[in-house]
This record gives sequence, structure tokens and C-alpha cells, in this order.
Amino acid sequence: MFSATCVAPVNMALVKYWGKRNEELILPINDSVSMTLDANEMCAKTTITASESFKQNRMWLNGEVVPFEENARLMRCLAGVQRLALANGAHKLPLSWKLHIASYNNFPTAAGLASSAAGYACLVYTLARLYELPLNEELTTVARQGSGSACRSLYGGFVHWRRGSSADGSDSIAVPLAPAGHWPNMHMLILVVNDARKKTGSTRGMQLGVSTSSLIQHRAKEVVPRRVKELMAAIDSRDFQAFAEITIKESNQLHAICLDTYPPCVYMNDVSHAIVNFVHDYNETVGSLQAAYTFDAGPNACIYVLAENVPRLLAAIQLAFPNDAQQSVEYLKGIPVPPVELKNGLRDASIGHVNPNNMLKYIIHTKIGEGPHQLSDEKSLLIDGFPLPK
Repeated sequence: MFSATCVAPVNMALVKYWGKRNEELILPINDSVSMTLDANEMCAKTTITASESFKQNRMWLNGEVVPFEENARLMRCLAGVQRLALANGAHKLPLSWKLHIASYNNFPTAAGLASSAAGYACLVYTLARLYELPLNEELTTVARQGSGSACRSLYGGFVHWRRGSSADGSDSIAVPLAPAGHWPNMHMLILVVNDARKKTGSTRGMQLGVSTSSLIQHRAKEVVPRRVKELMAAIDSRDFQAFAEITIKESNQLHAICLDTYPPCVYMNDVSHAIVNFVHDYNETVGSLQAAYTFDAGPNACIYVLAENVPRLLAAIQLAFPNDAQQSVEYLKGIPVPPVELKNGLRDASIGHVNPNNMLKYIIHTKIGEGPHQLSDEKSLLIDGFPLPK
């Protein structure tokens, strides 16, 4: 019996991936750039065990049985890793042995918080550990075939997913731009508006966008190449002002494309737009761009902010979006934040108006993080090849 348990982080896109030119290989129509988040707050954890005694491949997600052979993306990832293992020739594990896979997300699934990116990155990385494969660009092409953005979660810090041009996808790879230590005070506040499964999945939304939006190809050909170059320069120089402006405009454009889709894909809601208004009011009040929002395919806001500005921003958020449970550890999760009292002038101008109570479900405070890593055997999710009892 062979077993491996690994953890993989979430990544949040700065320059967005939206649209495929090949559905099966998951080849994007444009480059994207992301930031990997600290796995201590948000991650996928996966255990894979292989045994000669297993009769069939099996998988559990968050404790529930899920299809294995019927899952085309899962099977492509398994086949891709096993192909690399066969070419590598260093593995001790017979490829014919069946697998039992248990995976768990410590954050909401399919709510626009990149759960599939962390999940498939963790699957591929754990398979690589099981078959004794190194992390390299070729492995990112395998993760990409599970969930496009999963290739970015195989690295920490800032990551660039190159579109590539080859029909077989061999040059559509993720490469690291800068490690987490390059900009260690880059933090994020995630304002969770709704953690339920979204109405229109990202895959369907992209398909509709590519086939019906008149703006999406202009974005892919004209806008994204320029923004990638500008964002890479901002990251290199740790220029938060430029970083924030590009990030905000990218988020706005993604959702403009979604509205230009027919029928439109509406991922943001009234609370999302209230957060957008708040961020712009806040930045105007403090006199510089200290907060930068981005929304993926969901209503939840991810706000980039430097560590030294987190306490004041969080205090303003809690004034603008009051919550009955805002002092609870279940409401404010993640890295602790020291309390700060806002001056009345900042308070009045930064809020604009106080929103109704309990518009936010909870807040997660996290920061830039490292890539996947392997855990010790005692942290396995399986015992004798089956899920541990809850």
C-alpha cells in the first residue's frame, strides 16, 4: 500500500481567465495572472492511497461519495500524471493498482472562491507525490485539464498562466512570477456575501461568453496582453497603486463581459455592488488606493490590501456593513486583526451610509502564500483506504 496526503492553496486571479478555445484540453483564450493565498486559511486537502487489494477506484469529496470513472476531468488528470510517471520511470508504485481518494475543502465549494482550482491542484500534486514526480511546468498542463486555474495553484506567490499557441496545449503552462516573500505584506480580506453554489457555473458562463459576447475577443486580443505586462511591472516594483488600479479594472471588465453574454450571466448582487461603492469611497477618503477589490464568478469580494492598512480598512468595513456577530470568531476568521478606532471624519466619509445589518455572512483575513506541500501520514483523510469517521 502506498499513500500521500497533501494540501494545496486557493489562488485569486488578478488578470482574469475567462473563456476557452478548446473545451477538452481547457486552453484559455487569454493569459492570466494570479496571487496564491495562504493555505492556513483556505485550502484543499487530499489523501490518495493505492493498494493491490483495491477492486475499484473510489473518491470522496467532503465526506460524500462522488463519481470516479464518469468524471472526465478527473480521469484526464489521472491519465496525465500516470503518463508522466511512466516516462519518468522512477516510481515504485504499479500503475495498475486502484486508488482511493479523499478530498476536503475548508471553505465553500462552487461559490466563486476558486474551490475547483485548489481541489484539482491538490489532486494532481498528491498524485505526483504518490508517483514520485517533481513539480514542473509539464505537471501544470495536467492540472489545467482538471480546472483551468488549478495550474496556477501549483505555485506560491504570483503566478502567470501563459495562454500558449500549440493545438495540443503543451505550451499552455503556469510559471511563477515572484515568490510570496517578494511582497510579504500583501494581504486579502474576503467578504463572503453568499457561500451557496452559484446559479451559473464558470464552465457554462465561459461557454456562453465565447459564443455570444461581442466584447470578449477584443478583451483577449487587445486588453489582456497590455494589462499582463503592466501588472507584472507593478508586482516587480511592489507598486500597490498600479496594482490596485489594474486589479479593479480587470474585475469590472470580467463582469462587463458576463453582462454582455446572452443571456447575461449575473454573478454579482446588490451587496457586491455596495462593496464596490464602499471601496471607491474609502480610497477617495484616505487619498490613495489602499484597497483593491476583485470578484470572480460569484458575489463574494476579495479585497487586496497591504498588511499595515488592514486594521483601518477592516474597521471601516465593519462600520459600513454592521453585523450582529462581528465580534465572533465565526464571523471574522483567519489572521487576527488588532482593533483600531476610526476618527469621525474618516468614518463619515469612508462609509457614505451604513448598510443594513448582516449583509455579509463572514470575513476571512488571509495573505499571500506558498504553493502545495505534503503532510505527514498521521494527517491522512483515509484509514485502510476509506474515509476517517467524522
